[in-house]
Amino acid sequence: MSVWFLVMRVSFWLVSSLFVFFSCKEKESGKAANSEAEPDVHIEVPTFRDDSAHQFVKKQVDFGPRIPGTQAHKAAGDYLIKKMESLGATVFVQEFDQKTFDGASVRLRNIIASFFPEKSKRILLAAHWDTRPFADKDKSQPNALFDGANDGASGVAVLLEIARVTSHSTPPGVGIDIIFFDGEDWGEGEYERTRLPSDLESWWCLGSQYWAKHKHKPNYSAYYGILLDMVGAKGSQFYRESLSLSYAPRVVEKVWNTAERLGYSHIFVKRNQGEVTDDHKFVTEIGKIPMIDIVNYDPASGSFGSFHHTTADNIDLISKEVLQAVGATIINVIYYEHPGA
Repeated sequence: MSVWFLVMRVSFWLVSSLFVFFSCKEKESGKAANSEAEPDVHIEVPTFRDDSAHQFVKKQVDFGPRIPGTQAHKAAGDYLIKKMESLGATVFVQEFDQKTFDGASVRLRNIIASFFPEKSKRILLAAHWDTRPFADKDKSQPNALFDGANDGASGVAVLLEIARVTSHSTPPGVGIDIIFFDGEDWGEGEYERTRLPSDLESWWCLGSQYWAKHKHKPNYSAYYGILLDMVGAKGSQFYRESLSLSYAPRVVEKVWNTAERLGYSHIFVKRNQGEVTDDHKFVTEIGKIPMIDIVNYDPASGSFGSFHHTTADNIDLISKEVLQAVGATIINVIYYEHPGA
């Protein structure tokens, strides 16, 4: 073997070794970078109990229709205040008088419960607790009262259960504020243009409009918000609502991806739907807090379900599976939220 040939072989071996070494280092570096971008972190999340959430729906329904101005409405509101206080929340109550589209004057109450006030980064959760005063979509009884088990006791029940389990568990890294909006469901689109007063943008969502203009704490804000509306009916599916995608697309992605990870992709469907006028609109546009809406709306039929605003909206309609899917998803989103801004 010549010296020249030996030198060439040694040189080739050195170059090959260096190539393999740096290639491996690049792969290790890339692996580390990916691990930092998508950390494989396990966080202990409190267990959301669907049977407890279902009982919270029943408790509200047992008061009767929570129509502003009625004894059932007062009793239900008093219960929500006491319940949140018993769970350790700091509770704020906003009382105000409001005219409705049909000329009625009603006394409304927004109920705000704050948990973990020491945490500067805050997540806002909301639902409405009032019941529409007539079953106007019921073909046989359009003037009847109805229970409002889905619209909106279901959203309130999910938030009550989230409050219950978090108050008895290791706190999340972020603070939680829960608002039960009043006067959401006494609206009428037919009168939006002709009779709408200058201080309102809609006859719907009276409580959220008021809160957005008169927050319970000066300069209050939150990192983002999640609204729950009609989240308990059997067969519910939640599509990505267009205003939510406009206001807070990353939050929508986070929520629907979390639901998918938990096995609820058949309920949280990754399809887009049109705009829904709901409390999130006014929290975002007036209150300047980006909020998304988890709402049962079928884009194929263009409806909130055959039971919407009818006497069929009762406790028999409520599904523990749907309550579980929504509650478990939201509580996972909260606990996996990074405490930093």
